[in-house]
Amino acid sequence: MTDTLTSTGAAPSAPARPKRKIDVNALLVEGRALVALVVIIVVFALLSDNYLRPENLILMTRHVAMNAVLAIGMLLVILNGGIDLSVGSTVGLSGVVAGYLLRGYDMPFTALIAYPPVWVVIIISLAVGAFVGLINGLLVSRLKIAPFIATLGMLYVARGVALLITNGETFTALRGSETLGNTGFLTVLASSPLGIPFPIWVMVAFALVFSLLLTRTAFGRWLYATGGNERAAELSGVPVQKVKVWIYVLAGFCAGAVGLLLTADLPAATPRGGELYELNAIAAVVIGGAALSGGRGTIRGTIIGAFVIGFLVDGLVIVGVSTFWQQVIKGAVIIIAVGIDQVQQMISKRNAVKRAHVPSSAPAAPAGTPA
Repeated sequence: MTDTLTSTGAAPSAPARPKRKIDVNALLVEGRALVALVVIIVVFALLSDNYLRPENLILMTRHVAMNAVLAIGMLLVILNGGIDLSVGSTVGLSGVVAGYLLRGYDMPFTALIAYPPVWVVIIISLAVGAFVGLINGLLVSRLKIAPFIATLGMLYVARGVALLITNGETFTALRGSETLGNTGFLTVLASSPLGIPFPIWVMVAFALVFSLLLTRTAFGRWLYATGGNERAAELSGVPVQKVKVWIYVLAGFCAGAVGLLLTADLPAATPRGGELYELNAIAAVVIGGAALSGGRGTIRGTIIGAFVIGFLVDGLVIVGVSTFWQQVIKGAVIIIAVGIDQVQQMISKRNAVKRAHVPSSAPAAPAGTPA
């Protein structure tokens, strides 16, 4: 028995070198977002003395925070193999609802004007975002409408509702009045506790909560399972349809939070708020290493991807690059990220095929022999 334990215990130590080589290759590919971020920081630090100034770093991180929160919701949808093109419009709609409530609204069938407290405004705005996500989830899960089509339609619906509420105008009276008891919106959401802007605190909180959701709960395991193989997950007892609905609800909730932050940051509620935000969110998720086919991606990678997009765009602005070239460069970065993702998938499939053929081609090979 002792000899058997010794031999079996020593066997796993032999293939350590090949495993280490594979891990290094995977690290180089999966860590592309972090490598890109470091390169961006170094390049722009050399091009501009102002790039690494503390106040500038805080400002850039504040810009990143909103896209990061939106990208976290987008990650959930992409992990499921879907897409949500309506989050940008949801940002605008939630912000408009907040502005509409803050400036007061006419009570139906009366001559009264209601001024709800700030906490009610925040809850309603978040609920609006979640409700838009709920509609998306039901369209995708119950009516079997392709996510691209369902959310594309909702993109126009949400933007149209925002325009109807404001009649195409922008709400600017958001500070409220102490006598009405509706002050504090800008005081809180546009504040800087401990010298750090409030949106950054929100980004950190969302990152922690959703990271725990994906890694420490059954819902997270279900989400990765449905994204990897929906049919197999369904046969294993995973509530696939409920997972689909909830990921869109959470994505809408994240969009609602960004709508509030954007309204406080301007400070104004505009029906055009959040335009093209969905593209930046998708870019952050893809650059962060998530697979558009679903089943692979992390909160950490998505946050880094958001920093890549944000620090790149702000760096181009600082060094005076034309806005037209900014679009070209950002698009090129996204294409490169997707290209590397495809290379990674091809390498993974090739390695999987090789591993599948090892037992049949060399069944008698000792455990320590490199493949």
